[in-house]
Amino acid sequence: MEDMFFGRRYRVTERIGSGGMADVYKAVDETLGRTVAVKVMHKRYAEEPDFVQRFRHEASAAANLSHPSIVNIYDYGVEAGTYYIVMELIRGNDLKAVVKQRGAIDPIKVAEYGSQVCSALTVAHGYGIIHRDIKPQNIVLTPDGVVKVMDFGIARAVDSDATQTGSVLGTAQYVSPEQAQGRHLGPESDLYSLGVVLYELSTGRLPFDGDTPVSVALKHVNDEPAPPRSINPDIPPALEAVILKAMQKDPTRRYHSADDMRADLQRVIAGRAVTAPPRVGDTTIMPIVGAAHEPQVTRSATSKREVSPWVWIAVAALVVLLGIGVMWATGLIGGGLQVPNVTGMPVVDAKQELVDQGLTIGNEDLRPDPTVPKDAIISTDPSAGTAVTKGQKINLVVSSGPEMVKVPQVSGSGEATAVLALQAEGFQVDPVMTREYNSKYGAGIVFKTDPADGVEAPKGSKVHLWVSQGAEMIGVPFVGDLTQADATKQLNDVGFTVKVTPQPDAAVAKGTVVDQKPAGGAQAAKGSTVIIYVSSGLEQVKVPSVTDLTQAEAVAKIQALGLLESVQMLNDADPAHSGRVQNQDPKANTKVNKGATVTIWVAQAP
Repeated sequence: MEDMFFGRRYRVTERIGSGGMADVYKAVDETLGRTVAVKVMHKRYAEEPDFVQRFRHEASAAANLSHPSIVNIYDYGVEAGTYYIVMELIRGNDLKAVVKQRGAIDPIKVAEYGSQVCSALTVAHGYGIIHRDIKPQNIVLTPDGVVKVMDFGIARAVDSDATQTGSVLGTAQYVSPEQAQGRHLGPESDLYSLGVVLYELSTGRLPFDGDTPVSVALKHVNDEPAPPRSINPDIPPALEAVILKAMQKDPTRRYHSADDMRADLQRVIAGRAVTAPPRVGDTTIMPIVGAAHEPQVTRSATSKREVSPWVWIAVAALVVLLGIGVMWATGLIGGGLQVPNVTGMPVVDAKQELVDQGLTIGNEDLRPDPTVPKDAIISTDPSAGTAVTKGQKINLVVSSGPEMVKVPQVSGSGEATAVLALQAEGFQVDPVMTREYNSKYGAGIVFKTDPADGVEAPKGSKVHLWVSQGAEMIGVPFVGDLTQADATKQLNDVGFTVKVTPQPDAAVAKGTVVDQKPAGGAQAAKGSTVIIYVSSGLEQVKVPSVTDLTQAEAVAKIQALGLLESVQMLNDADPAHSGRVQNQDPKANTKVNKGATVTIWVAQAP
């Protein structure tokens, strides 16, 4: 286990879990020195495109999400054909284990946990991400009482091309009716599943169970759950109302958003009335209702003194109002003018419109705006429709266009790091990333962006990422015994570059490959270099100069170059040269084949 590494930096220390499609390991990030969890897809699924797509999507989807109740994704990569994700290591127990150990949980705690999950889902749904597998096993309770939603491995962006109509994902005990039927899913599907989770936490049992997943799914479609309070009377009616509203069969009758459901759960915690309707017979807090009819007192009009003074006040007020209306209509008050609506108009046209209405132009304030075109009106002060007098100044707020921000330098960074850096600058990240083989960058590293690093782009606009899958590994063909030209062509054809190194070899014809590196059959990165060693035939050497050397010196020098020596004696030589070489053949510096013979003539005293 100590030798198990991912991405050449994550050293595995132990296995901490296993699921239907992946194993989870505890590991140490050797670069940053922190403990992480590494989720590794089972090898039997690695070749199945559907499973690979789901697993890979977990990194790109979850990396866009930042929230205290969502597990952080740090890195992603491919190791020996196996996909892995590096994520935050969460300490604690999942809620399934908690309810198994304790049974039904305190209702207020249930509302608190549900509120935190809703907060996390609000962020995810804001990015168009539907979790699709909300269940207690995917919600971890940390020692400090914070819940963490994990496993976005089967999440899908609402508009993603990866969504498969008719496919049923998730876990049968918590699946929504529309998910069980393979219909389009929206945020309401996650809220249904969360309602089932809250049902189980507060009662200690599931609303529907059965012998097979299909039978359970059908109950979600057709059957009504037993009211939670019929199982656990300690559940407040308000919490029961929230759970049953979340579990409505019709998605339109559930909460419209996770934020709405969270607001009701917060009301449960505070002991206040909720917006979800309670069941008939439950005690609820009712608003104060006024009397349908006030008591009436009948008086006979016997004299003028009996007319209420309020009647005369009302008549006077009516006369005043009529007078004001007449003055308004005749232009004595307000001139009968209203600020025209010039929002969205080019500033030149807007000014002309205001002047034509008898108004004057006040201050102009330039502000960036992502939706209003440059040099168009964002708003006016006074606002459109306000009653004004003729000649009144109208201040204008004019768009300077979207705020421009430089795309940060993220090429060379890990995928998750790049996403967080872009979001910190106010950009959106395209959840569908381009993944390509790249020999210069390791797997999971961003190597290009659009717009490019350092280019100014509108704040809030979308940035597309290209993420490396590492070098594409291909088999090296065996080219031994081929000519240099044939070997080079064969290696070039499959994507390798070739380096030729001459190698003398007496046993192989000149121009023939005698060896290669890497060897034939090995795996190497496409585009990398294969060295071929080509026979240059017999090795040639230069004959050394041995004249005037002693016989022993000459023989040693000849043999050192792989040559043979032939010694001839000169009997009539000068005694002064006795024992020294007087001549040689071939002459010095002549090129000869290695192993050739050099003849030397050595003087011998008479």
